[in-house]
Amino acid sequence: MEGVEILGGLGLDHGLLVFARFAVVAFFAIAFLQSALDKIVDPDGNLEFLSGHFANAPFPAEAVRPLFWTLTVMEATAGVLCALAIPTFSFASGGWLARWGLGMSVLALLALFFGQRMAKDYAGAAVIAAYFAVALLGLVVLAIGR
Repeated sequence: MEGVEILGGLGLDHGLLVFARFAVVAFFAIAFLQSALDKIVDPDGNLEFLSGHFANAPFPAEAVRPLFWTLTVMEATAGVLCALAIPTFSFASGGWLARWGLGMSVLALLALFFGQRMAKDYAGAAVIAAYFAVALLGLVVLAIGR
C-alpha cells in the first residue's frame, strides 16, 4: 500500500504522520510564543501574580524574579525553535529544529509542572500534564518513520 508504513504490524499513513508532526510543532510554537511574549510585554503584572502564587512555596520570595526570567527564556526558545521548524523541517524525516523545539518544550513543561507542584496548585499541575502528554506524543510521531 503506497504511503503506508508498517510499524510492528500497525499500518501508518505517511500523510497523517506529516500532519501530526506539523500540528504538534505548531501547537507548541503558538503556546510558548504567546506565553513568552506575554511575560515580556507585561513582566510587572506577571511577577505580581507569581509572587502571590508562590507566597507559600518552599523557596525564598527573591527567587521568583530569576525563575520567572529563566522560564521566559525557556518558553521563548521552545516557541522560536518550534516556529522555525514549521517551514524548515523535512516532514518525511522529522527535522532537527522540530526535535530540539519539542525537547525544549518538554523541559519548559517540566519547569512549569515543578512550579505548580511547589505552589501546591494541583489543578494547574494537572493542566500542565495534558500539555506534557501532547509533547511526548509529538516526540513519538517525530521518531516514527525516520
